[in-house]
Amino acid sequence: MKILIAVAFVAILGALAFAGVAMVRGKEGAGTSKKPTMMRALAVRVGLSVALFLCILISYKLGWIQPTGIVAR
Repeated sequence: MKILIAVAFVAILGALAFAGVAMVRGKEGAGTSKKPTMMRALAVRVGLSVALFLCILISYKLGWIQPTGIVAR
């Protein structure tokens, strides 16, 4: 489960980085726009974030993961 969460988090960061690169570079001329590429990347990021949240929530409800809390000293 930890590996799945880590992979999803890396994919979210990758989609965010891809959107940032698309925003900075963009394609100029010939009527092309950088918005569809950037918006698609951001939509993928939002979808991955929601899927990760639901995966964590379902895993908690099924007992696959347990909260550990903060240990007070």
